[in-house]
Amino acid sequence: MLPFCGYNMGDYFAHWLELGSKHAGGLRRSFCVNWFRKDENGKFLWPGFGENSRVLEWIFRRVEGKAEAVDTPLGRVPAAGAINTEGLDVTDGQMAELVKVDSDQVKDELPAQRQHLAKFGDALPTELRKQLAALEERLRA
Repeated sequence: MLPFCGYNMGDYFAHWLELGSKHAGGLRRSFCVNWFRKDENGKFLWPGFGENSRVLEWIFRRVEGKAEAVDTPLGRVPAAGAINTEGLDVTDGQMAELVKVDSDQVKDELPAQRQHLAKFGDALPTELRKQLAALEERLRA
């Protein structure tokens, strides 16, 4: 986003944090996916586009409070069996790998995250600094 933002990204982040604080319950939830995660042989773990609706189904159910999730240092991921895999050639082990959060890998990336956020200097909102510190604390736990 840096090349496309016409002003300091720290101010941009602050804008969105302020906007979220003005709405009861905050802004809408956000969900991240990695459709392209591969196994040790380089084969995609998730069967592909036609099945992405199964993940979206879990997201919709999660928003409604009807889908199970497991806490990780990065947030919540689908609990075992929470995504409908009926009729798919996906094992429980593959599903576990798909939602796995590798805390060591996240720890290894923290210096690069700190370096990136340092670019914004004093304009970086305190809340983002607190979130990074909280992530580091969760990774130590």
